[in-house]
Amino acid sequence: MDLLNTLVDKGLRRELPTREEALAVLATSDDELLDVVAAAGKVRRQWFGRRVKLNYLVNLKSGLCPEDCSYCSQRLGSKAEILKYTWLKPEEATRAAAAGVAGGAKRVCLVASGRGPTDRDVDRVGKTIEAIKEGNEGVEVCACLGLLSDGQAERLRDAGADAYNHNLNTSEATYGEITKTHTYADRVDTVQKAHAAGLSACSGLIAGMGESDEDLIDVVYALRELDADSVPVNFLIPFEGTPLAKEWNLTPQRALRILAMVRFVCPDVEVRIAGGREVHLRTMQPLALHLANSIFLGDYLTSEGQAGQADLDMIADAGFEVEGAGTTTLPAHRSEATAAVAAPAGGVCGSGSGAAPAAAGCGSACGGCSGHDAAPAQADAGEVRSDLVAVRRRGAGTDLAPNA
Repeated sequence: MDLLNTLVDKGLRRELPTREEALAVLATSDDELLDVVAAAGKVRRQWFGRRVKLNYLVNLKSGLCPEDCSYCSQRLGSKAEILKYTWLKPEEATRAAAAGVAGGAKRVCLVASGRGPTDRDVDRVGKTIEAIKEGNEGVEVCACLGLLSDGQAERLRDAGADAYNHNLNTSEATYGEITKTHTYADRVDTVQKAHAAGLSACSGLIAGMGESDEDLIDVVYALRELDADSVPVNFLIPFEGTPLAKEWNLTPQRALRILAMVRFVCPDVEVRIAGGREVHLRTMQPLALHLANSIFLGDYLTSEGQAGQADLDMIADAGFEVEGAGTTTLPAHRSEATAAVAAPAGGVCGSGSGAAPAAAGCGSACGGCSGHDAAPAQADAGEVRSDLVAVRRRGAGTDLAPNA
């Protein structure tokens, strides 16, 4: 297919596809799906080989968020029966993180619900970062605390944070349909603050909220423009008790096409399969490893993932390998730029100029909380599988061992 040959060539050169080409990927048929996966897989292997980076979520503070993000089980007014607790102590968070690291996780993502951290919260998280780093040599730590105020990114960096996550989630044009208590521009500003502080920027999207193909293209192109080093792709988890509980708009095939499009648009960044992969990709998860080079291990923020050992078995059976702590995730042209203090944001994620989930605080969180109320449903909407949505009942905030 000429389209796929063109996209592979552009991906190997880190060249931005046209919007028409990106839209054409989403419009391919199921009969063409394996060809799409194979093409995007060539780009993935060029920049990341057959390595899979493992990430592990620690939910520092769960539920009771004042923001109204309609996709989120921790939102204001949520009736989802999730775990609710206030801040974990540094030693509690460190124990949870150690379980993920023992399971092979290279990065620990510390997430807290809420609009954004107070200065006292930043101090608290800083102590947790220091404790995790002391107990787990070589581990990366990413914070996801919501909207940042001036100076907070720098304080997190000084405490040892390597990255900051704040997802854009959907297109600017439709953002107001899913959240009223903060704006798309607020989110962009926080990603730029992380960049300016020299933190590796982690920012992604949520698919399956009833958005159009154009919305998906808009948000992924915006992420490239923001020069995010890591792009988590969340698939909406339709929690009962949230406004989007009835939004079942994805099939495994569509989820794979979305991941392929993200890889073509952002060829040399860490594309991470995040919240909802077990719900929507299901038995097609191994194919997604040909597109993404990063996953979350075990459970998410408020939902349960598949067993950590099942993740490791899947990676090995698909012919991939877990990325070791001594391996640099990003290609040299990106990792070298990340090592320096970042220039102001505004590059492109394929340019080599880069610096490096809930309501505003969970950011759709690196993957756990995973709307549009008004957008049209997808034509290829899948069957409702609410039996696949399991609320997290173990790990952080409980007396039960985490799933790692």
